[in-house]
Amino acid sequence: MFKGLIVSLLSLFLLFACTKKGNKEIVSEETEEEMAIEIYADALEALKAGDAFYAGKKFREVESLLPQSKWAAKSSLMASYSDYARNSYSSSILGLERYIKNYPADKNITYAHYLIAICYFEQILDEKKDLEPLIRAQKKFEFIILKYPETDYAVDSRFKLDLIIDQLAAKEMSIARYYMQTKKWIPALNRLKTVVEKYDKTIFIEEALHRLVEVNYKIGLIDEARKAAAILGYNYQSSEWYERSYKIFNKKYETKIIKKEKNKGLVRKKIKGLFE
Repeated sequence: MFKGLIVSLLSLFLLFACTKKGNKEIVSEETEEEMAIEIYADALEALKAGDAFYAGKKFREVESLLPQSKWAAKSSLMASYSDYARNSYSSSILGLERYIKNYPADKNITYAHYLIAICYFEQILDEKKDLEPLIRAQKKFEFIILKYPETDYAVDSRFKLDLIIDQLAAKEMSIARYYMQTKKWIPALNRLKTVVEKYDKTIFIEEALHRLVEVNYKIGLIDEARKAAAILGYNYQSSEWYERSYKIFNKKYETKIIKKEKNKGLVRKKIKGLFE
């Protein structure tokens, strides 16, 4: 009886797992790679549907299931992207750094570096907030331009760097204005000189020169004030900042209303509007 039971169970097992002889159909156990592909597809669908948290969980599951396969690197990167998609920047950056360390030869390494830079870049709020994300984004974009100069990521990195430099200049100007309001003239001068020396290509150069005229004149450094006014006048004679500086030395001068605006391009105009 016991032998008969074993034979029956074995027959059932073979029927279920192995063959269906009439149709010559072979049923085999699902491989780990097939399971991984199914889970990966499920994660992609979740990501498309907007459930980035679930997608990230599933992508990490694929990496754990097949740690030495091509799916591991792909899933690791997609898990980090899922974190980015739900604005979990710290988790995304940690995941991307881990991906770069574990899969240094993967073809998507450039994208991983770029996504780290974007995670930092998107944490930049305005010139009055913490500068750390801005500095980290700057370093990462500079790295991409240096390491991968012929890529689309380098092209966009150059554009992002222009925005970052404008924001760094805005930060210096914001601090300089604060020092001027609190009558801390020397710290104000130092900040204004930084803008003139380091950020002379930004939209804040004209204001910085005018503020140098203002502060130097106020503390009695008339020659220094005249030098700043001369630079402003030579380079930006038609600007409102030049007219303001001119009026400091010529009290009776009436400011002209100039409607014509110097063309700085759409992007820079919009940026300037954010900081006024």
